[in-house]
Amino acid sequence: MVKKIIIMIIFVTCISCIGFTDLSNADDTVGTEIGNIAPDFEIQSLDGERVKLKDLRGKRVMLNFWATWCPPCRVEMPDMQKLHENEDIIVLAVNLTDSEMSQNDITTFVNEFGLTFPVGLDKSGEISKLYKINPIPTTFMIDSDGIIRFKLFGAMSYNMMTEELEKMD
Repeated sequence: MVKKIIIMIIFVTCISCIGFTDLSNADDTVGTEIGNIAPDFEIQSLDGERVKLKDLRGKRVMLNFWATWCPPCRVEMPDMQKLHENEDIIVLAVNLTDSEMSQNDITTFVNEFGLTFPVGLDKSGEISKLYKINPIPTTFMIDSDGIIRFKLFGAMSYNMMTEELEKMD
């Protein structure tokens, strides 16, 4: 009888411990696929500020990889600026700086298009490698919890951007 009571106490204790275990993060995977937690990085912006993706949690983020010499990138930039101005989202454009002729080309491009959102400089190519970028442009829509909700290789229109934005949060 005492043996049964001890077994019962152990069983109830084990079940109780399972109930208090946080299983919500059990399937969280950091990666670049839809449903993954977006890999964190820190990057210097064109204006000299440091931007850390993790610090943007709590906000929706459009993470775009681009270069000045890329024709589809040039096509989508005005729509990205419009999204930045009109919607509740952080637009972070990561320039593949190691593929550019000079940083002056980036500054000229930003001024030409009147871009006011943060433009990060991936000087070493580490961030583009982390996100497995090929081809460009490549865009990730990241929700306020840091989860990738959309990924696209190629240029996006403003309508596509807002449609994907509406699906988040």
